[in-house]
Amino acid sequence: MRIDILTLFPEMFAPLKESLLGKAVEKQLIDIHYIQIRDFSKDKHKKCDDTPFGGGAGMLMTPQPIADAIESIPNYKHAHIVYLSPKGTTLTQAKVQQMAQTYEHLILLCGHYEGVDERIISLYVHEEISIGDYVLTGGELPAMVLVDAIARYIPGVLGSSESTQNESFSQNTLEYPQYTRPQEFRGLKVPDVLLSGNHQEIERWRTQQAQILTQKRRPDLLQ
Repeated sequence: MRIDILTLFPEMFAPLKESLLGKAVEKQLIDIHYIQIRDFSKDKHKKCDDTPFGGGAGMLMTPQPIADAIESIPNYKHAHIVYLSPKGTTLTQAKVQQMAQTYEHLILLCGHYEGVDERIISLYVHEEISIGDYVLTGGELPAMVLVDAIARYIPGVLGSSESTQNESFSQNTLEYPQYTRPQEFRGLKVPDVLLSGNHQEIERWRTQQAQILTQKRRPDLLQ
């Protein structure tokens, strides 16, 4: 999968070069490009924002640099273009999986200030996505969240495909509790069933615990 990220602050994406994602890029399992929107500004000071028509607080990203940045991307007309915005559809695990399995090329637009000129959305954007009901200073962190979540569904990025099958939200429940060595830690012991070797009982326990945890913390998922 190829992902192009349009941003005013490409240096913010250092975390995507570490850990499993960094290894995935090294192995060419995922191809990530960072595009500095400011490089496409025709303003002599490389300005990319202006005051909104009609007044209002803050500044708005102007359309020309963004449009030229998008059009500089090879085969951009065949890519799925996403604008990270609090006005977008809330990201879910099902949405992540669908995107990973559907698109070979994503273009992610990171807004800043008060957002982007609406004409960019009308002309180029296929979808707006939000990572939650709150507002951030820009789209860079949501873009990182989206890339990280999608990358986990790309074959070879994780050590085992089972990692995405049994985790939280994959079955409309939260993930069951997990334990590792030592068997006792500060007076708390690993549940006996996990030491029994009875895989049928272990699976039953995990299902029950997932249901209990979901009912307690996220009952909306069970509805």
